Amino acid sequence: MAGENLNDLLAFLSVARERSFTKAAAKLGVSQSALSQTIRQLEERLGLRLLTRTTRSVSPTEAGERLLRSIGPRLDEIEAEIESLSELRERPAGTIRITATDYAIEQVLWPKLERFLPKYPDIKVELSIDYGLTDIAAERYDAGVRLGEQVAKDMISVRIGPDTRYAVVGSKPYFARHPSPETPQDLIGHSCINLRLPTHGGLYAWEFEKEGDELRVRVEGQLVFNGIFQVLKAAVAGFGLAHVPEDLAQPYLAKGRLVRVLEDWCPTWPGYHLYYPSRRQSSPAFALLVDALRHRG
Repeated sequence: MAGENLNDLLAFLSVARERSFTKAAAKLGVSQSALSQTIRQLEERLGLRLLTRTTRSVSPTEAGERLLRSIGPRLDEIEAEIESLSELRERPAGTIRITATDYAIEQVLWPKLERFLPKYPDIKVELSIDYGLTDIAAERYDAGVRLGEQVAKDMISVRIGPDTRYAVVGSKPYFARHPSPETPQDLIGHSCINLRLPTHGGLYAWEFEKEGDELRVRVEGQLVFNGIFQVLKAAVAGFGLAHVPEDLAQPYLAKGRLVRVLEDWCPTWPGYHLYYPSRRQSSPAFALLVDALRHRG
C-alpha cells in the first residue's frame, strides 16, 4: 500500500472514531479543510461514500462501518507493535489511556500514580472519567477500571483495590423530617439522589443483599447527577438519601454530618480491577504501570 493511501486511511479512522472533523483534525495536528480534502480524495479513489456529514455530526456509512471494522484493529495492532519497540530504549515511554469513574480515579488510581509517574518521566497517562461500561477496544483505550463483577470474561483483569462496600446515608436535618427506612423497599417513600449511567441511558438501581436475598431498588428524588461526588455533596446538604462508597461517606459519618441506614443490607463487593484485552501487546510502560497499580493488600 502506498504511503499516501495509508495516511488517508488513518485520517478516515480518526474521523470515524471521533465522529467529528474538528476533534480528528486537532488529534492529527492538521486543519479541518485539509482533513476534509483528504477524506474526499479517499472516497473518490474508492468510488464510495464513507462518511455521512451533517451540520452537527459525522457518522460512517455502511461502507465506512465495514472499513472501520476491517482495518481499524489491524492498524491498532501495528501501532501497538511499534509502541512496543520502546523496550529497546533505555527508559520506558509511551502514552497509556485509561477510562474509569471519578471515584476510582480519585481513591484508587491517583494515590498510586502520584508515586509512579515521577519515576518514569517518559510515560504519559491519560485518565478519562466515564460512568458508562465503555468498550475500551472500540474507543481505543488501553485499559479500563471497573468493580470486579463488571469485568467481561474475555478481558485480562488485575485487582487494583480492596473490597468495597456502599452505604446509604442522609443528613440529620433530612431524618428530622423523614423516618429512617427499615428495609430497601422503604426507600420508595424517600427523596433519593440518583446517579445516571450513560451506557444504559437510565438511572442506577440501588443494589442490596441480605441473607442471600438480592434486591435492586429504583429510587426517586429531585436530583440526578452523573458523578458520585456531587451525589454525596447533595446528601450532606440535606437534599435526600444517597448510595455512595462507604469510605467516601466515612469522614462525614465520623463528624455526625451524615447518618447511615440499612447497613445490614449493604454487602461487600469485589474491589476495583484494571482490565484490558487479552490480545493487547504489553509494552514495557504498560507492564510497569499495571504492576504499580496492582493491589497487594
